[in-house]
Amino acid sequence: MSETPADWPQLDVLAVGAHPDDVEIACGGTLAKLVRQGYQVGIIDLTDGEPTPLSPGPEVRLAEARAAAAALGVQVRVTLDLPNRRLFDSFEARVLLATEFRKYRPKIVIGFGDKTPLASPDHWQAMQITDAAVFYSRLTKWDEHFGGLPVHPIQAQLYFRLAFEPEVLGGYPSHFTVDIGETLEAKLAAVRCYQTQFPPGKAHVFDRIRGAAMLAGAAANFAAGETFVSTRPLGTLDLVKTVLPRLS
Repeated sequence: MSETPADWPQLDVLAVGAHPDDVEIACGGTLAKLVRQGYQVGIIDLTDGEPTPLSPGPEVRLAEARAAAAALGVQVRVTLDLPNRRLFDSFEARVLLATEFRKYRPKIVIGFGDKTPLASPDHWQAMQITDAAVFYSRLTKWDEHFGGLPVHPIQAQLYFRLAFEPEVLGGYPSHFTVDIGETLEAKLAAVRCYQTQFPPGKAHVFDRIRGAAMLAGAAANFAAGETFVSTRPLGTLDLVKTVLPRLS
């Protein structure tokens, strides 16, 4: 029997990372804020992040990911069976992710927006896989690849950056910053769930994450922020509420 969208909750926002902890570092504060605002939010990790030096095995990393999702309050977390360290943009990977998009029917998809030099090359592959899956999600006359799941057009796609990367992504028309002053601690709590990745010897990472959020926020007159890129120019129906959000 073919699967139907009714078998899964519909999400407003779905964030895609290459490994567990990518999304938390990049946009955990925003996801926590969206949940508090009443939106349905999910995370997809393309791999389980294993092997990794200090983790005894995949089950530990998955438990950390579940704890991190709970710290943010997100309603759905999915880990796909693609290989860590050997993640490549392929037809099979594209279809696998697009199938999840058709299941959960997000309005907005957020993912990597650039290469991350000196960090995992999986991040760049994840961007390409996500870009393609957003397109594949809406393609008709391809039912044989998606188990009969109906097409789902995604309304908007955004790019995030890791907290350790440059503040802006080049070549895109619309950068904007989300105020995470009230959810920065939730973001940090989620990242701390990954004890195998951030043991006491890497405690400085949390200072960097906090500092990056404060820097991004200060530029927008917030206590802390996370910066995103819209793949298309942003518009507004109310200039005052957009430019002066505290008055809205």
